[in-house]
Amino acid sequence: MFFWHVPAPNEAMLISGSKGQTLDTQFRIVTGHGSFVLPVKQKARMLSLALREAEITEDCVTQQGIRLNVRAVAVFKVGDDAVSIANAARRFLSEQEQMEELAGRIFAGHLRSIIGGLTVEQIIRERNRVSQEVIAGSHGEMEKLGIVVDALQIQEIDDATGYINNLAAPHAAAVASQARIAEAKADQEASQREQQAAALKAEYERDTAIKRAGFLAETEQYNARAAQAGPLAQARASQEVIEEQTSLAERQAALAAQRLEAEVRRPADAEAYRQRTLAEAARDRVKFEADGSAYTERTLAQAQADANSVRATSLRDGNQELIAANRIVENLPALADAAARGMSGADLTVLNGTNGVNEMAAGVVSQGLAILHSLQRGANPMKPAAVDGKATPRITETN
Repeated sequence: MFFWHVPAPNEAMLISGSKGQTLDTQFRIVTGHGSFVLPVKQKARMLSLALREAEITEDCVTQQGIRLNVRAVAVFKVGDDAVSIANAARRFLSEQEQMEELAGRIFAGHLRSIIGGLTVEQIIRERNRVSQEVIAGSHGEMEKLGIVVDALQIQEIDDATGYINNLAAPHAAAVASQARIAEAKADQEASQREQQAAALKAEYERDTAIKRAGFLAETEQYNARAAQAGPLAQARASQEVIEEQTSLAERQAALAAQRLEAEVRRPADAEAYRQRTLAEAARDRVKFEADGSAYTERTLAQAQADANSVRATSLRDGNQELIAANRIVENLPALADAAARGMSGADLTVLNGTNGVNEMAAGVVSQGLAILHSLQRGANPMKPAAVDGKATPRITETN
């Protein structure tokens, strides 16, 4: 509506020309809602209730006479109550932009006054105290102006003489020393950690290299085994073949040896035994013949001697029977010789060796001698069987 005016939330509408006045003001204060403003008869003006800021930069002298440059910031606004709005409206309604400058000058005056009663050390250490004292000192003036201070903050304190720097020098040096010590310690710890890290890294690399070498060796070993598996299997197969061939050759050799034993050696041994037996038989026969001949010759010589003795006896005694017997004895050598030749020419097998031959020769000669002895016993029955007191000739075996 054309005559309806509504102030903003941070504004207060001041309507003048109306009869309805409050707090002995000559205008009506409206905040938070609208109101009709009669044209020509009434006039409405807006007063900002927004927050304002005043920067304070002031040269101050401390209790020690040291000049400081202090920079502070004050935050304030017009109070929300009707009294504050009325006071502010009476002073700043037409010049609201000068409110920050005016408030700043008031704060600067109180700031110089308060700092003048403090030392530099107190100002530095107790900035909040300084701010609260400034606010408290300016409260009455600000209340008259309808201003409410929300905060005042001292931002920076400069010292042209270097007092603050000198004041902080020992501490700064100590701090710097501690900082250097801390930095050195940090560097040392960092170096130690770097060394430990390098050692751990080297150890890890060493272990990794060892494990890698082990894995590589194991891989190469398995590869070598895999590569040798084929030739090894072939060698084993060849070895088995060679063993079987060797066994077969041994069996063949044994079979050949058995065949040689059966077909060659044993027949050869039998033939050799036969030849050796025949040779021994021939040798024995020659020996037997020689022994027989010698025995015959000895026997015949003995018989001849006995016969000569008997013949001489018979000739001396005139015994005819003995004479006839002598004739027989005279033919006895020829008989024995014929018997011996017959034995030598005969193909006889002597079973009893030398004894057998001797027995045969002795048999032939003994028969002749038996005849001779019979004749001797017939001619002289009182005489014993021995000839001329001699015993019967004994056949001596000579081998």
